[in-house]
Amino acid sequence: MSSLLAKLWKALHLPKNLQLMLMRVFQDQFLVGVTGVIFNDKHEVLLFKHSYRAVSWGLPGGYIKAKEHPKEGLEREVKEETGLVISADTRYNIRTDRETARLDIVYIGAFIGGTFTPSTEVVNAKFFTFENLPIIREKDLLLIQKILSLRTPSSHDG
Repeated sequence: MSSLLAKLWKALHLPKNLQLMLMRVFQDQFLVGVTGVIFNDKHEVLLFKHSYRAVSWGLPGGYIKAKEHPKEGLEREVKEETGLVISADTRYNIRTDRETARLDIVYIGAFIGGTFTPSTEVVNAKFFTFENLPIIREKDLLLIQKILSLRTPSSHDG
């Protein structure tokens, strides 16, 4: 029965906001998501321009599936939504977003490769230095800032 519902869900291609509303109707608990702070070899952070968010630029992420490790979920979401390949290397923390009833597992990771392909959810993906970030949600900005403060510069940074 649940695999039939999953196939139907996927076939309907419902807008993201409607999907979230329906999930909350049938699940009165927190949804479990993953977010990644992903760096390239220049120490720039990967951001996605989402088609469905009020503040369109933000960190990559999504919801994990049943029986999926959160790390695998983040890597899958990024690949599905953009064609990019990342490695979710280190679990940084778990945060709660009471506004959206989401428990979010945050990973720090690395960009591996791939070519960006737009999707219905992500219309652009770019790497930014902290000084040149576009407008993003405050909680994402603070998260990036905290993670950058923990990272030690490598020997070739001067």
